[in-house]
Amino acid sequence: MDARRTAAITEGQKTRASVARPVTLTVMAKGKKDPAGSGDKLIMKHPKPAFTKVPVQTQPEHRLSMCSKLCFAIGGAPNQVAGSATAFFLQIYLLDVAQINPFQASMVLFIGKAWGAISDPIVGFFVTKSRWTKIGRLMPCCLSSVEPNYIDREQRMVGCTPFVVVSYFYLWFVPPFTNGRFIWYLGFYCLYQTLITCFHVPYSALTMFLSTDQRERDSATAYRMTMEVLGTLVGAAIQGQIVASAHTLKHCHHHNMSAGHLGNSSGTEVIRSLALSQDFLSHAKEVYMIAAGVIGGLFLICTVVMFLGVKERDDPYAPKTEKPIPFHKGFVLVMKHGPYLTLTAAFLFISVAIQLVQSNFVLFCTYAVDLRDHFQNIVLTILMSAAVSIPFWQWFLQRFGKKTAAFCGITWIMPFTVMLVFIPNLVVAYVVAVSSGLSVAASILLPWSMLPDVVDDFRLANRNSKGHEAIFYSFYVFFTKFAAGISLGVSTLCLQFAGYDTGACRQPHAVAYTLKLLIGAAPVAFIITGLMILLLYPISEDVRLHNKLALEELR
Repeated sequence: MDARRTAAITEGQKTRASVARPVTLTVMAKGKKDPAGSGDKLIMKHPKPAFTKVPVQTQPEHRLSMCSKLCFAIGGAPNQVAGSATAFFLQIYLLDVAQINPFQASMVLFIGKAWGAISDPIVGFFVTKSRWTKIGRLMPCCLSSVEPNYIDREQRMVGCTPFVVVSYFYLWFVPPFTNGRFIWYLGFYCLYQTLITCFHVPYSALTMFLSTDQRERDSATAYRMTMEVLGTLVGAAIQGQIVASAHTLKHCHHHNMSAGHLGNSSGTEVIRSLALSQDFLSHAKEVYMIAAGVIGGLFLICTVVMFLGVKERDDPYAPKTEKPIPFHKGFVLVMKHGPYLTLTAAFLFISVAIQLVQSNFVLFCTYAVDLRDHFQNIVLTILMSAAVSIPFWQWFLQRFGKKTAAFCGITWIMPFTVMLVFIPNLVVAYVVAVSSGLSVAASILLPWSMLPDVVDDFRLANRNSKGHEAIFYSFYVFFTKFAAGISLGVSTLCLQFAGYDTGACRQPHAVAYTLKLLIGAAPVAFIITGLMILLLYPISEDVRLHNKLALEELR
């Protein structure tokens, strides 16, 4: 093989020198490779005609089986099942079932999200320090006796799963005391955020270690996003169908009659006499605990399937004997990488918009547009539309590019959310639900499909640096979580200023108006800001193709 390679270089050196010289100089400047070795290698493999052929080929050893992709995707579903339940129902649960005041609820949501955001880079640090082992796949209950530095990423994910389930269950449990409920929910929400981060950060970074081929990683990401949207759908379906009876007006019927006879001399729209009865409140507590138990069981099953079916590969882009760069230096390098900052800032604003819609939608349907008997079915329609459209967006991004797909997909939600605010009837609500699902799917798929491209671009710009994938993923989640926590805290605080009455069946007009702003105007403003920043994202399809070819030379 060396003889054929030498002959090829000798015969074609003169004719290819003019084409290969710019590439050779770039490699010498950035990678500091040996001129004789890297230059000759690039001269042989980088003629222009090959650029259009290589991207469509996937070497057999880099190809992932459908079973591996499905097991990897199933591993991401439980996080979304639990996340969907908390996103849509935790706020109204804290206000109407746990019955803490809106200010305390806003503090629980904000501090919990902020704590989860802070825990992301901390967990990312420990993931970067974790070592590759030959210990094998251990049962979760055995991992607590193993030194953390000797636990690989998959073991770390499975090891924390039982504790995630326990903390999640107690998050939906109403303690018998009333004075300390704020501390109870704050503590368990922070604990849950910490433990779910221990699962999600290594799982997200695992994308880079499934295959070195971009198409295979994109395909695995599409499988993952489809399963995560299905997980979001399952979470909303389980939680919504089980707890729907806790948010109906049936328990208020007789109180409405008496209140109507008594009148209200203050003129306020809030009828305090419509408070929840103790029997109905006990029923609400029970159904929320049942939903938490079902979701916890699904979490365990999905995690075990992922652990048994996914094979993690080592990083092929740097020598095994190379001394790793310290975490703080890797962090500085990552934060100086322009494409990463642009992508993170853009989807930070977009994710805040989606989070505002998710967290306030049940309250909006209950108190602003009188759709409380249909909210669970409308939520399911949104998520079913999102799940069905994931394969479409995967085809679209491959055909037209990821940046174009982001603009086309995410802008779709803006006119329809505004339409629901101004035309609040059931038919329009279902039309809006189907249309909004398309944007939800795009907002879920695109950032996780674009992050591996940013990591590849970073690898080319910093060829002597390795092992920073967890920094990329953990700090991306950190920024988006922190921004979402601020938006959730502020939105719940706005309800307090508007006069939200905990436990009441009706709310003032000011609360309904505030909910309309949180569902309509605020998300539109955040989405527009995010898309304006995304215009600056520099990794086009041509750049992505060039990076793929350059990485093939480094392997």
